[in-house]
Amino acid sequence: MKLKDIETFVTVPPTGIGGSFWVFVRLTTDNGIQGIGECYGIPVSADIACRMVEDTFERFFAGEDPHRVETLFRRVYSAGFTQRPDVTMMGVFSGLEIAVWDILGKAHEQPVHNLIGGRFHDRIRTYSYLYPKHLSPPGMVWQGSGAGDCYHDPDAAAEAALNYVDFGFTAIKQDPAGPYSFQGGRELSLTELSRSEANVKAIREAVGDRADILFGTHGQMTTSSAIRLAKRLEPYDPLWFEEPCPPDQMEGIGKVAAATSIPVSTGERLTTKIEFHQALKAGVAILQPDIGRSGGIWETKKIAVLAEAFNAQIAPHIYCGPVAHAAAAHLAFATPNFLILESILTDFHAAVVQKPLAWEAGYMPAPTEPGLGLELNDAVVASHPYKTGGRLHLEMCQTVLDSGNTRTIGEIEG
Repeated sequence: MKLKDIETFVTVPPTGIGGSFWVFVRLTTDNGIQGIGECYGIPVSADIACRMVEDTFERFFAGEDPHRVETLFRRVYSAGFTQRPDVTMMGVFSGLEIAVWDILGKAHEQPVHNLIGGRFHDRIRTYSYLYPKHLSPPGMVWQGSGAGDCYHDPDAAAEAALNYVDFGFTAIKQDPAGPYSFQGGRELSLTELSRSEANVKAIREAVGDRADILFGTHGQMTTSSAIRLAKRLEPYDPLWFEEPCPPDQMEGIGKVAAATSIPVSTGERLTTKIEFHQALKAGVAILQPDIGRSGGIWETKKIAVLAEAFNAQIAPHIYCGPVAHAAAAHLAFATPNFLILESILTDFHAAVVQKPLAWEAGYMPAPTEPGLGLELNDAVVASHPYKTGGRLHLEMCQTVLDSGNTRTIGEIEG
């Protein structure tokens, strides 16, 4: 069995939940087996990302036995005489590698989790971001007015939290400390600190012990600012304090971890075992690799094993489409130190595949279909095309913010 052909696809989720676009890949072997993958967060226009994926396939994958995952990784990791973590190239590789595992599962008539250690968990716990009423998951019956901004209004945050918990989630996430500026670490204003504290306080009072609170920050703070915020949040016992400093400031993240009782998590902007090992050495307690960027399924399995040696846990990040989500789920089922999986439930996530993986009241049961258990719905993918030069998968606020900022991103961008 040899890898023979590649197709790439871009689709644009109409709500923007999961990013501005998703890059899918489909590989076909010389005996007709097809596998699908998804690349996460390649920081160029989507059509350019597709050309990068196709070029990498032609150079390093075409004609190869898909079982040679280690060889494929080392060739791409060393491409162009680099041989170091490269977030763009690993985003390209990860989507291709996920498709390879889908092929291997189908060839051996096994779900992917059975090929990477076997099912350890019978079901896995999931969490969701809080979204306003008009973006809430399909099937959720919203109680309350749905008025207000659930990121910046404590009452609206508490109402949203109760609705998500009633829907079945036992963990909910928000990040009210933004805007997230391109400038790197900054000192949050007293307004931003107080708003963050008020939101978490309101959520905790609303849900009590029914749900964990996950606090995201998207790496925007200086070390000192992150510690100030952590001290305000400690009374409400969040499950984690996510990416408190920019991802290139791992020593600073470690200082925050040493200064707070809240477990510190990070990883959505890291790639390969090298960078995650640095995070573990710094004192990060919860790793959040995005499997569409971190090096694919096998490399992320190695990251999870490294975490075991540090008594740390894995909580995969998946702000993406359903294919990378499925890959992260298979990894989670086979990982003893798995904690919780990010989940996104929208009509479009379900529609771009022939049949989505099951989700039941806050948990995912183990898939039993061969491979990832998904197939793309080509017609739906094509019906939401990407226009070249459009928004990147995710973008940061381009306004410089000072330490007295009081504006939200909505007020800045109007």
